[in-house]
Amino acid sequence: MSTQHFRVGYLGWVPHPAFLETAAGIPELDVLRIPLDLPMDEVIAQLAGCHGYYAQASRQELALPYHVHAELLSKLPDLLMVGSYGAGYDTCDPEACTAADVLLINQAGGNAEGVAEHAVGMMLALLKRMPEAQAAMRAGRAQDRAALMGRDLRGKTVGLVGIGHVGTRTAEILNLAFQCRVLAYDPYLDAATVAARGAEKVEMATLLAESDVISIHSPLTGETRSLMNGDSFAKMKPGAIFVTTARGFIHEEPALHQALVSGHLAGAGLDVWADEPPEPSHPLLQLDNVLMSQHTAGVTHESRGNISRIAALAFGDVARGRMPPRIINPAAVPAFRARYEAAFGRGLEA
Repeated sequence: MSTQHFRVGYLGWVPHPAFLETAAGIPELDVLRIPLDLPMDEVIAQLAGCHGYYAQASRQELALPYHVHAELLSKLPDLLMVGSYGAGYDTCDPEACTAADVLLINQAGGNAEGVAEHAVGMMLALLKRMPEAQAAMRAGRAQDRAALMGRDLRGKTVGLVGIGHVGTRTAEILNLAFQCRVLAYDPYLDAATVAARGAEKVEMATLLAESDVISIHSPLTGETRSLMNGDSFAKMKPGAIFVTTARGFIHEEPALHQALVSGHLAGAGLDVWADEPPEPSHPLLQLDNVLMSQHTAGVTHESRGNISRIAALAFGDVARGRMPPRIINPAAVPAFRARYEAAFGRGLEA
């Protein structure tokens, strides 16, 4: 039986020291830091000596040649597994991984608390009109308090697009703390599952028409790209609030801008953007009723620690001959198992 260690490479930095601390406690796992100031061919040569790639998940933080697409995978014939830095995997192409017989995992659920709190915080701030009040005070035009009259979150109808880990925790907060009516659109879950997660399953048309607040909690896929477009915003209730902590490109920024400047929507909370960060001249950044952050909803000490430990343990599972959780491309599993056995001289447990 082979005693070869499972080597994982990462480029530049890890999201939290917990990854290295956890990996250090797994003797079967070797971790290699590959400096990003090396020539590109040297970076790829070092990565080619790895069985696992711990890949940054933000598409604009990682240089395109290191995204996990077919071109890079063709240069890494020994690569068996890719783990993203978080719940998202924007830098990774699941179909290309499957075609290369490479397993792709994410760290879904590790940052659920941080993102859910961020989403609810944005709802509260926008309903209370805090961004508008701050702008008025800074401009010296905050004379009439009634002109900034807000609304309470308690008892409102909140629509969640997607009710996975983050959506479920968001629903829990809304139910327990604010007694909201929570609707959820998620075509992959039945009504009983959605109810168990704290929401009422509805179609998208109902969610748009009945929600006082809509919050996005779905991944960016071919189905969700441009889901929130001009037609979607027009079908929202007049005066509704839009919040997203999911991914850019799910909402169309020009259409959202139009819905806000027309007065149809009362405000928007945006943690994700088409370009991250957006240019200071971006039209949405000029509006007082937009609350903005730089894809930081899951960037908390606790969330980063969680996702880092989860990732190290997943690589550790494979190093010890076990299948990891949170597999994005299950179609790759049979070929991945065969490649693992060929590389290590042993099979993988379930």
